[in-house]
Parts: sequence; C-alpha cells; structure tokens
Amino acid sequence: MAHRHVSAGCAALTVLGALVLTGLPAAAAVEPPAPTPAPSAAETLGANSPSPVVLRAMARDLRLTEAQARTRLVNEAEAGTRAGRLQNALGKRFAGAWVNGPTSAALTVASTDVADTPAIEAGGARAVVVDTPLADLKAAKTKLDRAVTGKGLQTPVRYVDVRTNRVTLQATSRAAADTLIKAAGVDSALVAVKVSADQPRALYDIKGGDAFYIDDTFRCSVGFGVTKGDQQGFATAGHCGQAGSKTTGYNQVAQGTFEASVFPGQDMSWVGVNSDWTATSAVKGEGGQDVQTAGSVQALVGAAVCRSGSTTGWHCGMIQQHDTSVTYAEGTVDGVTRTTVCAEPGDSGGSYISGAQAQGVTSGGSGDCTRGGTTFYQPINPVLSTYGLTLKTSTSGTSAPEDGQEGSWAAGRVYEVGERVTLDGVAYECLQPHQAQAGWQPALAPGLWQRV
Repeated sequence: MAHRHVSAGCAALTVLGALVLTGLPAAAAVEPPAPTPAPSAAETLGANSPSPVVLRAMARDLRLTEAQARTRLVNEAEAGTRAGRLQNALGKRFAGAWVNGPTSAALTVASTDVADTPAIEAGGARAVVVDTPLADLKAAKTKLDRAVTGKGLQTPVRYVDVRTNRVTLQATSRAAADTLIKAAGVDSALVAVKVSADQPRALYDIKGGDAFYIDDTFRCSVGFGVTKGDQQGFATAGHCGQAGSKTTGYNQVAQGTFEASVFPGQDMSWVGVNSDWTATSAVKGEGGQDVQTAGSVQALVGAAVCRSGSTTGWHCGMIQQHDTSVTYAEGTVDGVTRTTVCAEPGDSGGSYISGAQAQGVTSGGSGDCTRGGTTFYQPINPVLSTYGLTLKTSTSGTSAPEDGQEGSWAAGRVYEVGERVTLDGVAYECLQPHQAQAGWQPALAPGLWQRV
C-alpha cells in the first residue's frame, strides 16, 4: 500500500535531553528549552507576507477579496509541499497535482492505483484515479514534439493537462492534428485536440519590468536580477537578442551585453551589465511599485501568477500547464508554462511571479489584454541552472552556487522534486523545484524538503 511510503514528518527536529548542573541536587535539574517550531511552507516561501501590489492585482484579475488573495497564496504554498511529498511517495503511479477554488483550498492528486486513495487523503489531498501516469503522458508529448516538422504552425501548442489526464494538442484544424498524431505514433486516446486559429508569437517589441533596448533596434523587458560571480545582470527571453548583442536601459544609457542566449528550442538568455547598473530583487508592479522576489519555488498548476510588462502593465491569471511545447514562426520552444495571463507586443522577457516566488520570463502568446489571451513563460529555474546564475532575492542569505560532494546539499543549486541530498549526515528528499538559498537548509525548510 502506498500509504506505507508517506513520511509522517516534514523536517528533522533535535530532541534535547535534560541538562543537570554538576554539584546541584537532582531537584535543580534545568528543564530543556522547547524546540523551535519549524517554519511552515508559507513562511519559508514568503507567502504569509505578500506585497500589497500582488494582492491588489490578484483581487482585480481573479475577482477576489484581499483576504481571499492572502488565503490563496498561503494555501498554494502549503499545497505545493503536500503535493511534492505525495509525488515522492507514489512514484511511477503519480499522475499529477493541482489546486482549485477561489482560495486554492482544494488540492487534488491523481494516481493510477485506487489503492493509493487512503494515502493521498491522509496527505491532505483529494484522490483521483486515472488511467495514465504522468510519465507516460510526458513521453507521448515528447513524441509529438519530435514529430513536428518545418515551422509546425498548424500544430503550434502541445502540453500535458494533468486535470484531464491527457495530452492536449492545439491545432488549426482536426486534420492537421490527426496528421501529427499519426506521424508521432501516439495513441490517439491519450490526446485531446483543441482546434483554434490562435497563433502564438514571440513578443519581440516588449518589456517585462523595466524596458531595455537591443542594438538600438528592438525593445524587451528585464525579467529578474541575477549575478554570476562578481558579474551582475538580468535574465530575460532568448528571442530578445543573440549572444554579443548590446543593450541600453530604459533611459537609453549603455547597459550591457547578452552573455548567452537560446531561441528556439528554449527561450532563455541573460545580460551582463556594466558598473553603472545594479541588479536588484525588485519587479515593477502596478503603479510602479516594487514587488520583491524571495526565491524561485515553482508553483503548482492552478496557482495564481502575475506578470509585469511595459505595454500592458501588471496583470494576473492562473498557471494552466507546465512543460508545454509551443511552435512559433521562428521554431519550437519546449518546456514553457502556459497561463491565462494576458500580454501584448512590448511585454516579452518580463517577469512572472507567484506571490514572492519568481516563476519565469515572458516568451510569447496569443490574444491581447482587451479580449483576453494565452501567454507562455520560460521557467526561471532552468535559466539559473543552465547559465550558473544566482537569483537576486530580498533575503540576505542568497549565495552563489557552491561546489560540494556529489549528493550533498549546496546553496545556489537548482533542485527538482525527488532529488536526494545529505547535510550534516542526514538525508532529505526535495518536495518542490527551487534554487537553494543559504537560509533554506533542508532542516530549516520543511516546505521544500522532507527527511528520509
């Protein structure tokens, strides 16, 4: 039974024995101090003290009260921890997790085995039994991705929808979808076809957060402040510029150079800035107010997310699917996240943030902020990991990636669900994708790690 694998504890607690002072009678024994409670997931991720800018935008775009917005952020932080714990326990039977409801009060976890139901419910989630494990759906999506030929604009979007337990294929016609499914050799029963005339496009003429300009020609957006050793800079979309391209800032002052860039395939890049510029943890919110970034813990499907862009300002929506593949006119981009947040040309490269946690940089989309639309972002953690960058955060304990023995925990590294590390001789298993920070040692961050 799967419930035998569910850990009952979130973190290691040190039990202090009674201390008797030498030379004093036994009656004078000093009572041990009460152990310090481990911080909750919401406290670890900063979800319990959100920015007023985030709350106002969530209330506006998700039609919530401020109290509901606060509750939602806390619920989503806690749900991420529970979902990670159950994913690790279910293993190959795991078929996805998502939150729903105005305040994300309900966490659902899917499994392919009805025998897992008691364990899932004991873990604080509603159990759903489905036919196909998440790993098989991802494999089917990979086959579809590989079968796309040419520009692939007739089948531009492919993603795993954990809520329907199927791979969704967006195509301009049913015939185009059927052709791709056949070429990929995928069981059509695993694929839901969505016929739509929408054509996602890379949002070149855009900004997320503050504007910057590339080779005095294109405008894009700063995503998140980063460092690499002593070099400061920022992460943004790969389609904004090629390695070596020069940038100027929102004030047209010389700023920096693209150090590395990938597009298509992925949509990631980073710019190293000169000494006139300083990377910060701020994201430009509504009315120009700053929203501080506390980390990069990946939010669940169904969670609220907000975006900053120079064309359309500050908007919020929900995460629909992770690990989506999108085919633009320039080529296919894999591993992006699909959202209900609107965007328009001029918003590219900008910041996506869930509560206080960085999520990614704007890649492209369809629609606009008048009639609504769909937008995709390049997740930030792969950018940090690929280029060896450290996210600038509002906490003082952020560290550059550390060297260490294989399997040992180290600040600055990006960890995925299920990865195991050791620290001080104790083994832990990761519950949520994130870049480790100095203040997030596994024993101090039960929202991110469980002891094994």
